[in-house]
Amino acid sequence: MPKKTKQKPYHHGDLYETLVKAGTDILKDDGLEKFTLRECARRAGVSHAAPKNHFASVEDLLSEIAARGFDQFVAELDAAADAAPSQSPDDRLIAMGRAYVAFARANPAIYLMMFRHAQPFDKSEHLQKASHGAWVQLEQAVAAVLGPGRPDVNTRAAHVWALVHGIASLIIDRRLHPSIDPGIVIATSLSSLPAAIRGLGPQ
Repeated sequence: MPKKTKQKPYHHGDLYETLVKAGTDILKDDGLEKFTLRECARRAGVSHAAPKNHFASVEDLLSEIAARGFDQFVAELDAAADAAPSQSPDDRLIAMGRAYVAFARANPAIYLMMFRHAQPFDKSEHLQKASHGAWVQLEQAVAAVLGPGRPDVNTRAAHVWALVHGIASLIIDRRLHPSIDPGIVIATSLSSLPAAIRGLGPQ
């Protein structure tokens, strides 16, 4: 009598959360190129068809991972601002800039997902809300630095973002010359940033 093949159980716990964790680990270990639902299922210990019960496509799972990345990102920047020495708007913005770069360095694969590869996933309401929350956070911090009556808050927020994002990208892409100390680049660029955006004036 032929031996019956043992069926792999659906899952022993919260499959949704387990798949998100498995997917996050794949991104950290192997990058986006190796990301598949089948590999997520294998790491989660379920059949290759099981993820479809929660994520209709690989894009849906990636969208959730990117959204959670933004949630964590916003929380870490808030915490850094709240821990700033003087709690002045300038110090809070500088602390947020440092936390931005720190997040990118600590989570390069997730960071790339959030800021370079998330465009195809715009249908995700969670991702839209989370990414918008990050932008609002930046606008509010910049508005506090500029003071009342400035109509150019969003433009200056984009200026801050471009600078900090550029520094983070250069570091994680290893584009800085070996002779350059990333810590010095971060410190010198951010220390003068609040005064620089105030001095730009409305355009």
